[in-house]
Amino acid sequence: MRHRVEIKPSEHQFYVESNETVLDAALRQGINLRYGCRNGACGACKGKLLTGNIHYDEDPIALTDEDKQQNQVLFCAAHVDSELVIEVDEVELDSAIEIKSLPCRVHEMNHLADDVMQIFIKLPAAERLQFLPGQYIDILLEDGRHRSFSIANAPHNDEFLELHIRLVEQGLFTPKVFNSMQNKDLLRIEGPHGSFFFHDESNKDILLIAGGTGFAPIKSIIEHLLSEQVERPVKLYWGVRSEADLYMRELAEKWAQEQSNLSFIPVLSAADSNWSGRTGYVHEAVLEDFADLSAFDVYACGPPAMIKAAEQSFQEKGMNKKQFFYDAFDFAQDQ
Repeated sequence: MRHRVEIKPSEHQFYVESNETVLDAALRQGINLRYGCRNGACGACKGKLLTGNIHYDEDPIALTDEDKQQNQVLFCAAHVDSELVIEVDEVELDSAIEIKSLPCRVHEMNHLADDVMQIFIKLPAAERLQFLPGQYIDILLEDGRHRSFSIANAPHNDEFLELHIRLVEQGLFTPKVFNSMQNKDLLRIEGPHGSFFFHDESNKDILLIAGGTGFAPIKSIIEHLLSEQVERPVKLYWGVRSEADLYMRELAEKWAQEQSNLSFIPVLSAADSNWSGRTGYVHEAVLEDFADLSAFDVYACGPPAMIKAAEQSFQEKGMNKKQFFYDAFDFAQDQ
């Protein structure tokens, strides 16, 4: 049985089948809701349930008791039990962006750090994947599951797709990347996905915050900005545990040296005595540097805890929530 869903304030309507989530149904019918992980871990698809009933197969990680009391719902995990009225902002996507499922081959692999692998994958000769800077692809596994990775190259440079893959010790996919994957191995991908991407219609200053391999989509955005010769001031903060985790530090420093409108601030949360730079959590470094964040578009990519802390504290410093764009990385493990 299917149920109708009405969105406030847009008044858009769509229908949800009994075997799909609200998010999947919306995307299938051309309704672009904000989303990220699609498994209830990041909270990007959160919105308010005004009327109607839903249920979850499993209680979503990113939904707190406070969220539930306020009738907040994660649409990537919610199944409908009745007609719904929901309150959520929609995302303007380029209508030319097409989600494709394609075969590809591993072209090149490089160790960027002990636990980070850079992979370049090549699509079939007659294919190109059009995407927006900041979006991600899914690698489709043989058992039907998928693993999501941000695209690290900019859209104008699309001969290969560049991924930064962090090793998850008990993971289903990443140990194979580090232990057995070779050049010319065949993969199947689907994408692009994600409502996190650069918005070029704004004239605000740009604040970019990366946590760990959240640097990958930030790299895509910066390379897009450089290609388009965007002159808006850009502040890049990259938070990691140790100096060795700054796996593309030289590239970020090169951007800052060559671009007068771009600055780079690395922040270490577990620095040793040899580190003379900024320490602590990356969002706290931003708070120390700016008393007022109302003039910024903020793009943040990294662990859910980093995203949550940044969103709450930055609003207290004047950031408009609608100017906060994020992708919360949840590292899936094989349980």
